[in-house]
Amino acid sequence: QVQLVESGGGLVHSGGSLRLSCAASGSIRSIYTMGWYRQAPGKQRELVAAITTGASTNYLDSVKGRFTISRDNAKNTVYLQMNSLKPEDTAVYYCKAETLLDYWGQGTQVTVSS
Repeated sequence: QVQLVESGGGLVHSGGSLRLSCAASGSIRSIYTMGWYRQAPGKQRELVAAITTGASTNYLDSVKGRFTISRDNAKNTVYLQMNSLKPEDTAVYYCKAETLLDYWGQGTQVTVSS
């Protein structure tokens, strides 16, 4: 099993920045991809960014050029650096670890005021 603990959410003005962290523990060697998802009220959860063990990344089109996903293997932590935040980025952000099963963190709220 994998345990995920997210941190770094909060309230920020439009144009501001936040960095989310997701610390993994447990069967971390079984993880091949980690990703950040978000879910806004009344909307479906969507993939924001993902990174593989080989450091390949992919991003939601609307965040390309503004968000950067990275991982520190020594700390078993994945980060999401979010710059130039917009009100439409407001959502609960979840970390996911993909093994043979998917594991989710508890979520962290990001609120961007206009």
